[in-house]
Amino acid sequence: MNDRIHPRPAVFVDRDGTLIKEVRHLSSVDDMEIFPFTATAVDLLKNSGYLVIVVTNQSGIGREYFDESSMHSIHNKLQTELGGQIDGFYFCPHLPAAGCKCRKPGIGMIESACADFRIDLQRSWIIGDKSIDVETGHNAGIRTALVLTGYGQNHKLLLEQKSDLVEEHFLDVAHKIIRGEQDSTSAVLI
Repeated sequence: MNDRIHPRPAVFVDRDGTLIKEVRHLSSVDDMEIFPFTATAVDLLKNSGYLVIVVTNQSGIGREYFDESSMHSIHNKLQTELGGQIDGFYFCPHLPAAGCKCRKPGIGMIESACADFRIDLQRSWIIGDKSIDVETGHNAGIRTALVLTGYGQNHKLLLEQKSDLVEEHFLDVAHKIIRGEQDSTSAVLI
């Protein structure tokens, strides 16, 4: 595996409100709606050499609103709809007050992904629609992007730490990330 030899940058992506429309405690594949720009954004990042890794808090499991197998069904459907382009799905099933290390803004899911993949964190990003996603990025020492889909419009007012990017949606962020990579590569070549 080439990415075992050479670290690759990753884009850690929140699921609900970023890749798919926000449905509070989504528990059924039938209720999942992928944003029309999601597949294009994932393709763009993958074709530019990024790992695309979903990191999602799923306290609905801990609250017993749905079980883990329902969540995996949603992830399987999402993976199928996106042509198998997602490199990994990491989730936290715990309640907010559980104090676990994996629940965002903790970095346990990012650490797990780093154990599974050789990731260049200096070139990595986290993208999400909540201030907690931005906080996770700061805690992990990676760049951050807030999207205005999902809860993003409201959460941009709640940011305690500045996000590197604030964009309308996931595809806008993907374009900016790729453009930034191309600009920095050009600067190195000059």
